Amino acid sequence: MSDYRLRMHDIPVDDRPTERLLKYGPESLSTAELLAVVLRTGTKKENVVNMCQRIFSEYNVKQLSQAEISKLMQIYGIGPTKAAQIAAVFELARKLERHVDGPKRKICSPADVYSMLYPGMREQKREKLVVLYLDTKNQVLKEEVVSIGSLNSSIVHPREVFKSALMESSASVIISHNHPSGDPTPSKEDIAITEKLIEGGKILGIDVLDHVIIGDGRYVSLKDEGLVS
Repeated sequence: MSDYRLRMHDIPVDDRPTERLLKYGPESLSTAELLAVVLRTGTKKENVVNMCQRIFSEYNVKQLSQAEISKLMQIYGIGPTKAAQIAAVFELARKLERHVDGPKRKICSPADVYSMLYPGMREQKREKLVVLYLDTKNQVLKEEVVSIGSLNSSIVHPREVFKSALMESSASVIISHNHPSGDPTPSKEDIAITEKLIEGGKILGIDVLDHVIIGDGRYVSLKDEGLVS
């Protein structure tokens, strides 16, 4: 049996998303057509535009952006390569939202941590621990994901947090993680991990300034709440 797939050039020229994008700009395309430009090919039974229209009849943009690779691959016509393409497009969008032009970003408050990290955390279905490494002026030298999955003291070890801090010659760090439930209320484990990291930082001469927990449109600063010293 042939592996032939209906490709973009099988669609009439005037209806091809790529040609329309080049002629009229990306804003002239529908959401399904934009995805069709990225995926390029459909299935044996439907061209890529029809396939993308079917996808968006089942998912909205937000749902598609939140779907994990394994979930995307359950969609008819979406294999590993197309799933990776979809995931990459949405990750680029999240990185753009977090991007700041000009000088290094300066952190002056927990609200600054929240505004910087929320775009990349709000759609996560698993807990993700992120560390911000700061210089003496509280400017961000590096942002690093240290752990993904439910946080506990055996997974989040000080050496993983402070390894990059030493390499970057950081003066201080801020740790942050999300609660997929949307409720940023700190758990006993969150507080215990923070205290452990603070003690580890004291030994190395690196201050742990705060632990900011991010929920759905809100956050909690353990330092502001007086939950850690």
